[in-house]
Amino acid sequence: MTENLRSAFRGVWSHKLRSFLTILGVIIGIASIIAIVSIVEGTNQKLEKSLVGSGNNVITVSLTEDEQVLGFEEGVPFGIPTVSDEALKAILDLDEVAAVTAYNYRQSWSDVYYLNNGLSNSMITGIDSTYFSTMQYSIAQGRNITKYEFDIGSKVAIVDSKVAAELLEGEPIGKILEIRREPFVVIGVIKDDNKDGKDEYETIDDYYEETYSGGGSRVFIPKKTWPIIYQFDEPESVGVRVHTTRQMKSAGSKAADILNQYVPSDTIKYSSENMEEYTENMKTLTDAIQMMLLSIASLSLLVGGIGVMNIMLVSVTERTSEIGLKKALGAKRRTILGQFLTESAVLTSVGGIIGVLVGIGLAKVISVVANMSFGISVPWIIIAVVFSLLIGIVFGAMPASRAARLNPIDALRRE
Repeated sequence: MTENLRSAFRGVWSHKLRSFLTILGVIIGIASIIAIVSIVEGTNQKLEKSLVGSGNNVITVSLTEDEQVLGFEEGVPFGIPTVSDEALKAILDLDEVAAVTAYNYRQSWSDVYYLNNGLSNSMITGIDSTYFSTMQYSIAQGRNITKYEFDIGSKVAIVDSKVAAELLEGEPIGKILEIRREPFVVIGVIKDDNKDGKDEYETIDDYYEETYSGGGSRVFIPKKTWPIIYQFDEPESVGVRVHTTRQMKSAGSKAADILNQYVPSDTIKYSSENMEEYTENMKTLTDAIQMMLLSIASLSLLVGGIGVMNIMLVSVTERTSEIGLKKALGAKRRTILGQFLTESAVLTSVGGIIGVLVGIGLAKVISVVANMSFGISVPWIIIAVVFSLLIGIVFGAMPASRAARLNPIDALRRE
């Protein structure tokens, strides 16, 4: 086997141009496959990272009616309680759950002002002391709300970078925001990577906000102050952070079941809006496109395989005397068969490795030029190299078999 490999590499190297032209179809086919898979893999990774929650694995559980998330602009549904500490503890005790928080939120169009200037679009969120740690927000400027301020319902607020820059003129700390005519002192600004154009979202709420409301601003206040600005307690949404992305669907469903034990209505229920489902649907679409493109790219592999078969037949013809001499000296059929199969397999394997490198480079260029995501799939690289090896074996089988069947006397006579 070792001798066959050495002989194969010598044959490839002694006819460099011919070998390169022979495996060009294999190189193009493998490069196309790797480029396609890399772009699709990058797209899928971006979908999972962006839509599911930028690595923080947070799922939102909200009240719904007829599969639509309830808003409370026209009043609170009768008999729906706020989320109890008991329910939150039951959710936190789930194996999948790392942290949980209950919060209020309203999409506001004209409720937030500073002096005579107002926000035309903002998300006001009433939070508890666990909200920022659960959602994994951090403070970029100023400070967080203290436990004492949460407990007494202090009129303090934390804003995002957009509010700080556009409404509060870049110096937000200590300024007074009016939220529905109630004064709130700004004490901090959250770190907000989304507004830097990264197309990634800290939470599912951010995705909806950016997608459906044109990228509104965010204001966070202690949950105890919510009845002050909206005059009554409202049912809350629940944010559940799990350990891994794959646990989001089951954790969201279990959390909704726990919360629904406290809801007396048959039409209004808690439901988890699982962005993983949207991601899986998008992956199904991209995978279908990938398979179609891979089928097209595979045609070049077929052409490359035919080219390998052709050149191996030429090689058998050129080396007929050599084959006859080996068989006359006692070489068996399987020895000749193994020699030519090894040469064919080495030829296409080299083409496969070159194709993988070219494909990765091509995908990187496409990702930069077309502003697309790029990701390397190690399983597909292994598959591509193994497939190129199989092409050499399959398409080299007929020439190798012909060489093994040559009569040594006729082969020695042929010039």
